[in-house]
Amino acid sequence: MKLHNLFLLIILSWFNQSFSCDCPPHERETMVSKGLKSAEIVFYGELVKIDTVSKTYSFRIIELFKGDYKSPIINGKSLNNNCEIFPFKKDLWIVYAAFNKDNTISISYCLPSQTIEIPPGFLPPIPLFTTSEKVTTKLDSLSNEIDNLKIRNETMSNWFYQLEQLRAYKLSQNKIPENQKNIFYDKPLIISLIINILLFSILIFIVVTKRFSSNKQITK
Repeated sequence: MKLHNLFLLIILSWFNQSFSCDCPPHERETMVSKGLKSAEIVFYGELVKIDTVSKTYSFRIIELFKGDYKSPIINGKSLNNNCEIFPFKKDLWIVYAAFNKDNTISISYCLPSQTIEIPPGFLPPIPLFTTSEKVTTKLDSLSNEIDNLKIRNETMSNWFYQLEQLRAYKLSQNKIPENQKNIFYDKPLIISLIINILLFSILIFIVVTKRFSSNKQITK
C-alpha cells in the first residue's frame, strides 16, 4: 500500500510540474554519462530538510562525484521551472544538479536523479491503478502488485548501477592528478639519470684522453 501511495504521489507531482516538460527517457546504459556531462554537480547524499512554503531544501553530501563544493551541506531552491524536481521525500539520493546564481542548486527531470524507491528522473513506467468506479478483483490487485514490484526492482537495480558507475568515474578522475603527480616526481629522477649519464660520459672521455696521452708519451 505504501508503494502504491508513493507512486501515486510521484504521478501527481509529475503531472503538476512536468506536463509541459519534454525530457527524453533515461536509458540505463547512457543515463550516467549524460547526467555527468549535463550536470554541474553530482553527488550521493541525504535529503535532510524540506520547506514546502519557501520551496527550499537541503542535502547532506555523503560522496561527491563531480563539482567543486567544500561544505557538507548543500541547499536547493525551486525556480518554478516546469522541468524542475522538488524533492519531497527525506531519503538517500543520487543527485544531478545545476547551480543557481545564489549557489543553491536545482534538480531537473531531464537528469537521472533518484532515490532507491523513486526511479531516475521521477519518470516511472506508470502502473495501471484501478479506479473507484471499477470493482477491484484479486487478479487486478495481483497484477498491480506485480507491476509495482517490477518498478521497484528496476529502480533498485538502477540505483546500484548508478552508484557503481559514478564511483568508477570518480576513481578514473582521481587517477589523473595521481598520474600527473607521478610524472612530476619522475622528472627529477629522469634529470638525475641524464646528469649521471653525462658525468659518466665525461669521465670516460677524460680516462680515454689520459690513456691516449700516456700512450703517446711512451711511444715518443
